[in-house]
Amino acid sequence: MRILLWHVHGSWTTAFVQGDHDYLVPLVPDRGPDGRGRARTYPWPDPVHEVSWDRLREEEVDLVVLQRPHELELAEDWLGRRPGRDVPAVYVEHNTPVGDVPRTRHPLAGQSGVPVVHVTHFNDLFWDCGRAPTHVIEHGVVDPGHRYTGELPRAGVVVNEPVRRERVAGTDLLPLFAATVPLDVFGMRTTGLPEALGVPAGTFEDLPQRAMHAELARRRVYLHPYRWTSLGLSLIEAMLLGMPVVALATTEAVEAVPAGAGVISTRVATLTAALKSFASDAALARRTGEAARRAALARYGLGRFLSDWDLLLTRTA
Repeated sequence: MRILLWHVHGSWTTAFVQGDHDYLVPLVPDRGPDGRGRARTYPWPDPVHEVSWDRLREEEVDLVVLQRPHELELAEDWLGRRPGRDVPAVYVEHNTPVGDVPRTRHPLAGQSGVPVVHVTHFNDLFWDCGRAPTHVIEHGVVDPGHRYTGELPRAGVVVNEPVRRERVAGTDLLPLFAATVPLDVFGMRTTGLPEALGVPAGTFEDLPQRAMHAELARRRVYLHPYRWTSLGLSLIEAMLLGMPVVALATTEAVEAVPAGAGVISTRVATLTAALKSFASDAALARRTGEAARRAALARYGLGRFLSDWDLLLTRTA
């Protein structure tokens, strides 16, 4: 198929475009949010084609993958076809609901022409999607390989915009963890984190994915402090690298981290003790990380992800 989708979520899109299709990603002159084109920090295969937004009407498109509410209008303006009516479409919901969560209504709840695809069962449970058909296709992740060395008795954290998102991402908790284990924070807009939140941590600003994986795998343990997120793909990537993980037992993390693959809890004291234990016992950390990798491969393998998507895309088209 020839599939139109916007470059919104780098890690998810990296997995999605590994399939056997041609993928069209819009491009605007300033590579802004509605037209970033191909990723520059993620390895994307050749069948991903940048198409200038003003040339999309000339393109043959079999299906549109929507990921933000305004893309319905954007696709109609740029394609000249209404998703769900003139061209088949699906809507991928990456996020947990916000606001009055038990009663949060999805933006596509009032229609039935475009199915909503959740990336976790937690999201499917918590969003009110009204009469929109819903599906769950759990994440798939390109395997970075077992690269764990754990040579540095430090904890690695991956979070974008940690200052702005401190409550959501749990970065306000980092000073508590840093008092026990030295931290290194990877992601976009990490500069200024130590001063803003009083976190004694090293920061690595927006590394290319492969470089980030190499550096992350040198850390003894991965810390996932998120309070409210769908399921951070960095958690799965860390498990695939062979890292033991310590995570807040919130949203989908309780499904992603089985017993033996790490420690999950809502008690900060339990999480702090786990970090200390892994940092001080390299053998324990390695064994736990190997279990984490096996669990991630079994549940979030790329083959299963692409197969699930192919089935839904075929049915929808």
